[in-house]
Amino acid sequence: MAAPDIFADAIATGAPPASMARRQDHPVPRLGIAWTPPISTNKFYANKFLGGQTCPSFVHPYSVAWAKGQGVAASWGLTISHVDAKQRVFGPTSKVTGAASYFINPIGIQSVCISAQELGSATTLTTDQLSAFSVRVSLRPNAQAAPAVQFPLVQGAGFVTATFNGAQPLIQSGVFFKSIVHSGTGPKPGVVKYKLNLEDGNTWVLYAYHTKGNPLDLQVINNGLARAKGPFYGIIQVAKDPGNAEAVYDQASGAYATGVELSGTASGTTGTYTFKFLRAGMATAKLAMFALPHHQASFDAATKGAMTQVKLQTTTKGVAVLVLGDSWKMVESALPTGMGFAPWSPTSGSMTTISKATKDSIHKVALQEVSQNMDQQTNQASMYFGGKALAKFATIILTINDLLGDKALAQTGLTKLKAAFARFAQNKQQYPLVYEQAWGGVVSSASYVTGDSGSDFGNTYYNDHHFHYGYFIYCAAVIAHLDPSWIAANKDYVNTLVRDVANPSTKDKFFPQWRNFDWYHGHSWAHGLYEVFDGKDQESSSEDVMHVYAIKMWGTAIGDQNMLARSNLQLAVLARSLPSYYLYTSDNTIQPSQFIGNKVAGILFENKIDHTTYFGTNIEYIQGIHMLPLLPSSPLTRSAKFVKEEWAALFSNGRADQVAGGWRGILYGNYATADPKAAYQFFSSPKFDSSWLDGGASLTWYLAYSAALGGL
Repeated sequence: MAAPDIFADAIATGAPPASMARRQDHPVPRLGIAWTPPISTNKFYANKFLGGQTCPSFVHPYSVAWAKGQGVAASWGLTISHVDAKQRVFGPTSKVTGAASYFINPIGIQSVCISAQELGSATTLTTDQLSAFSVRVSLRPNAQAAPAVQFPLVQGAGFVTATFNGAQPLIQSGVFFKSIVHSGTGPKPGVVKYKLNLEDGNTWVLYAYHTKGNPLDLQVINNGLARAKGPFYGIIQVAKDPGNAEAVYDQASGAYATGVELSGTASGTTGTYTFKFLRAGMATAKLAMFALPHHQASFDAATKGAMTQVKLQTTTKGVAVLVLGDSWKMVESALPTGMGFAPWSPTSGSMTTISKATKDSIHKVALQEVSQNMDQQTNQASMYFGGKALAKFATIILTINDLLGDKALAQTGLTKLKAAFARFAQNKQQYPLVYEQAWGGVVSSASYVTGDSGSDFGNTYYNDHHFHYGYFIYCAAVIAHLDPSWIAANKDYVNTLVRDVANPSTKDKFFPQWRNFDWYHGHSWAHGLYEVFDGKDQESSSEDVMHVYAIKMWGTAIGDQNMLARSNLQLAVLARSLPSYYLYTSDNTIQPSQFIGNKVAGILFENKIDHTTYFGTNIEYIQGIHMLPLLPSSPLTRSAKFVKEEWAALFSNGRADQVAGGWRGILYGNYATADPKAAYQFFSSPKFDSSWLDGGASLTWYLAYSAALGGL
């Protein structure tokens, strides 16, 4: 049985295996971090401690950036921006899809800046209280000084809030004030209110709740600056008014979120997850937080009843709705508890029946593929490619054992697979993993050795860990399924990989919570320690699903009921979020209508979506990176309806047959979800060419998967 709170307990709390060397250094310095590792590397606030510290952080629906004396406002404070849908910029129309090739939101707009008179050219920015959902940003007059102003940044915050402890506030704008109007009577005792009417036609509301001393009294200096007449103790909050929000903002003014506590339950096929917002400020004020579309669709009745009519556009996640309350509860009623290693569909469940004639045909292929040199193919200088090769052979052996029923052949292959996996479990691969203590995580030693930050796709810099380690976790789950006696000697190693990407608990002092998966966004971020103007991003939604499925199956194998329950819940969340943000059927109303014809996002950033890949612009690359690897979990997020639409739009009428290399197999493997008999016909054709197999794919599995789904 899963625990009452499936997020409460750590997977483990011990140090990583002794085979992983320790390092105290990392190529990326921790700029201004006043916090003890482990530190989240892939979160929305990473730009605050990377590079020049001036790139935006996207808290949705707002973005914030340290002006650092730059821009129109020349402020030393934090600039706040919100972008409406009409401000998006669309790329040229794709000749292949007929849709816009990208859309991007403008950055650098300094609508409102909150600063202090004490800040100037010696200002330093520091961060602390770093968590999976939030961070506190401090602006100090100099490196040794106490903060002049602090900003608790929490995903979805209804206001951008600044706290002052005696500094003199400055309110600035790079868009310029048309007028600043004092409301006269504040919305509640202790709170004053100003309306900031900007030259771009937008209205922002500013609230100031003083905890001691005098109320905020702003003096307009010019059309870009208003200065408080004296020191201020308390909070200043700003929010954009879309036209109907003022009364709701009045209710919520004075209270603000400082963080989020995540908890969850699982019982049968129903799971829940709850955001309990840690709050400060006025105890009597209602807390205001913005919910994304996938939250709104899964709210329980009480949370749904707390939704308001206040809506603001987000950059890449549709329209957010303001919710009043101290917590949200989301319900997922279709946890994929019956999904195992066998081909699976949401309607039919697991499918293991294949006719004898088909089995005999697949067995001939399997015999050839399992005889390949596993040691050679898995001995890679890349964790990513090494993991993909291990996963490929694991799937072949699993198919032989579970679907074809040849236990003896499976055992022969399993012996070789264990030996290949042992290279990594003993950390004797070409670039061994190290546990680096500067940030707190397990990384490839490749960049340490080569000096190249891009080695192995940036693994050393925390890029793509859930992709890389997901393949190893999946392979380990298969081995453990076939030989439970193997678990004891390898559990610590595999759990270390799980902890690096999906540690659920603050009790684990070696890894941050949820390095990759973002419970606010409903999917993971792949982007590690690189400063980027458009925020975090992720390319392969399907490899995101893969890593969660892998952890589910590993949890099953080792009997960790909480790990299993968390993964089932994550898969259900992904099945809700990906069709909204990543995978577009024709009835998608969340992403721009000019873009959904692309059918997939390509690369989803926090601030833009670009229908491309990091390795090329071929249509099979862009669509296919959201297909691989083909697993039982694939139809959960890539529905038959979606696959049919994508195929009809981009690959039907022989177009898939013009695709070269392993991408052709990827396309047809994916097509099995919609038309398994056609896919089986392709893979079983006498004219099938092995060059149509990706390095992480096998003909054995493609045949078995399509045969099982097609009843062949």
